[in-house]
Amino acid sequence: MTSKTLKTEIYYLERQTGEIIYEQIFAEKTLRLLYENYFGFIVFNYLLNNKTFCWLYGKYQDLPLTRSQINKFVRRYQIDIKETELPLKNYHSFNAFFSRRLKPNARIFTTESNIFCAPADSRILVYPKLTAETQIPVKSSSVTIAELLNCEKLAQIYRQGSALCLRLAPYDYHRFHFSDTGKALPAKYIQGKYHSVNPLALAKVCNIFSLNKRMVTEFISNNFGRIAYIEIGAFTIGSIIQTYTPGIVYKGQEKGYFQYGGSTLVLLFQPGTICFDDDLIQHSLEGLEVYVQAGNQIGKKNQIQS
Repeated sequence: MTSKTLKTEIYYLERQTGEIIYEQIFAEKTLRLLYENYFGFIVFNYLLNNKTFCWLYGKYQDLPLTRSQINKFVRRYQIDIKETELPLKNYHSFNAFFSRRLKPNARIFTTESNIFCAPADSRILVYPKLTAETQIPVKSSSVTIAELLNCEKLAQIYRQGSALCLRLAPYDYHRFHFSDTGKALPAKYIQGKYHSVNPLALAKVCNIFSLNKRMVTEFISNNFGRIAYIEIGAFTIGSIIQTYTPGIVYKGQEKGYFQYGGSTLVLLFQPGTICFDDDLIQHSLEGLEVYVQAGNQIGKKNQIQS
């Protein structure tokens, strides 16, 4: 066993009902073996935590033979198939289902310009004001924005700003969207590792966000200033796919999607541009993630710009 005691259970708040939910950890036995077992962690780091293994695993999930996993996956995690764009029989592989689109209007983004909507189905934590050192707390440690962005100069734009962390479980809808209308610059790829982003892994390796491969997009929002979108890959993530075209984009427009595996989004905001909803601030102070869906209101435009 490792010398560090890890949290054995994970809970989050279902915002719509107010219920505290025990999270079913995808591939829990494997994840605990890799992160809670001393020898398992060594095997993971030397043999599995690399581009080649994750690419091969992603390609395997593209094969037609993986279609047999879909029905079992849907039943176990109670996925609402009434929302999916296609009938289950029309998905040619597990990866095709994993990165599924939803039916039109399954996720509604309000047209009110002062409302900031969640860009993805996820469990979120909000950070209304980052420290002068531009750090985002992650479990028992913290990650600097410069490390996250891989750019000290870009990090200064968000000094003492705000941050939003969105964690997607493997059974979530894995496409992400723009939360406002504005201009999106081309995404920049940052090479890195392939750690899981589950809280079990974050408890073991606290700087995963700055270690993993990721993509950074600078977005000049019409109503919320400059925003950095950071898509963070994870263990067995085959690819982070960008589907938008750089230039003018619109609120609710799809930005891209993750292929197989759990994953995380981090959004960084300039100081004084957004006011997160009070309930999210309070729960984040308690360390309790809140589940929201893409299009749900999570904040408002700060009417008094600092």
